[in-house]
Amino acid sequence: MMTSVDTDLIRVLADPLRLRIVTLLARETLCTTHLVEETGAKQTNLSNHLRVLREAGVVETEPCGRFTYYRLKPDVIAQLAGQFADLAASARTAAENKRACP
Repeated sequence: MMTSVDTDLIRVLADPLRLRIVTLLARETLCTTHLVEETGAKQTNLSNHLRVLREAGVVETEPCGRFTYYRLKPDVIAQLAGQFADLAASARTAAENKRACP
């Protein structure tokens, strides 16, 4: 069983601030103002990170008056987790496979 992991998504989530945003959004839907308060990041910096997360399909937006709320898309995270689970299963079955040196 050969499996591959979504490296683009891993790069998106590898940034500490983006990972913090995802962690916060896993608990509740938040607007940019809430995220600025929780992370201490500047609004422009946070907005850039939210754009990256949106473009990667990790979060979705919900307009609410003059605010925009962000919600984590759990299926994207679950899919990535499944890819890692498949990778671990492959490593378990391949533990006894050893290629001979020439």
